[in-house]
Amino acid sequence: MIKLIQKPLIFAAFCSINLAFAQVQAPASTLHSETLHTAKPDYPTPYGNPKVEEVTQVLGRVRSYLDAVTPTKVINKITKEEITDFSKIDTNATVYRGDFSLTSYEWGVTYAAMLAAGKATGDPRFAQYTTQRLNFLAELTPIIKAKFPISSGMPLRQIIAPHALDDCGAMSVSMIKALRDGLVKENVRPLINNYLNYIYTKEYRLTDGTLARNRPLKNTLWLDDMFMGVPALAQMGKLTGDKKYYDEAVKQILQFSKRMFNKDLGIFMHGWVESMETHPEFHWGRANGWAILTMTEVLDVLPKDYKGRAEILALYKAHAKGLAAQQTGTGFWHQLLDKNDTYLETSATAIYTYCIAKGINEGWLDASTYGPMVLLAWNAVATKVTEKGQVEGVCVGTGMGFEPAFYYYRPVNVFAAHGYGPVLFAGAEIINLIKNKKFALNDSAIMLSK
Repeated sequence: MIKLIQKPLIFAAFCSINLAFAQVQAPASTLHSETLHTAKPDYPTPYGNPKVEEVTQVLGRVRSYLDAVTPTKVINKITKEEITDFSKIDTNATVYRGDFSLTSYEWGVTYAAMLAAGKATGDPRFAQYTTQRLNFLAELTPIIKAKFPISSGMPLRQIIAPHALDDCGAMSVSMIKALRDGLVKENVRPLINNYLNYIYTKEYRLTDGTLARNRPLKNTLWLDDMFMGVPALAQMGKLTGDKKYYDEAVKQILQFSKRMFNKDLGIFMHGWVESMETHPEFHWGRANGWAILTMTEVLDVLPKDYKGRAEILALYKAHAKGLAAQQTGTGFWHQLLDKNDTYLETSATAIYTYCIAKGINEGWLDASTYGPMVLLAWNAVATKVTEKGQVEGVCVGTGMGFEPAFYYYRPVNVFAAHGYGPVLFAGAEIINLIKNKKFALNDSAIMLSK
């Protein structure tokens, strides 16, 4: 019994001595704490408020690189000589391929993003990039169409005889935007009409009309196809005033989301297959980018009081909230959003940066909530633009998978075209944001200045 009593007494005495020592040391401890509070953190990406000139310089490097490596040129595929007189084009002619194709969906995004960058920076060279190439394609297309039989190997096949949404959506959006801005000639209109005819009347659909594919399995929805088809419909509604295009755009978004949006996580699955009872949900980063970009594009042109707009806006907000919850401390998002052991991916991060910054600028999202995280995202993206103007850390083209390894190990490459348009879009909208809103450090954290 004596031992049982002694131990508590000894422990209490020990605590009293230590408490007294701590009280004596308090002033020095407080000073040390204040010093630590102001110590500079070791951030993995730049932290703080980017300046307009800094963002503009990044965009300028991208534009300069792309202008040099995507020339508008027709050559003889046998002699490799340039054909400058289009009246001399024959079946030996082909469009010169630089680092990137002039007619891919990735380049449709890039054309539209160049227009946005031109407006944000005031530098006409961005819009000129798009104008030169779209006018070139519009002039060349009827000549190629008259000289070549329809085949998979013909030049400009994607424009003349599209056979997938990838051929149509992004390219037609860029053409409509350029036409509405008066930057291209009217001869681009037949190309637009051909694209929209495919989207509206020829693409495969489910029985309820949702845009679909029969690969990799029958009656499959790809989240990518929200973007590949829907913004073009909305833009055509804006161009023509025909409400059937608006109606179709609204219907498509709501029907895709009904099947593919995870309300608990606030993010989308990549693929949905009608025959599957249980879907293996893989929340691929860039596909989620295409989804929020679709809603951003549609909200931008859909009349404010249009039926279904409120539902799309609510979905957009839910998605933005879900994406914000998945952002990493580096500012990037992962290849699979909810799998932290997948790599950090640039194109998805850039698309989210654009769409969330656009939402703030349009009043769809709260600047206090989303402004700091989107500035962090841009700072991350900017680190992936090399001095040459190439974009690093971009996942290559990706189909649909039903197990994780497929997504985990997709390669990244500076020649993955998917990164360039999103980076231009992101930088343009960040410039608009930092012109419209004031952000500053408050107690070492970047915040909206009231």
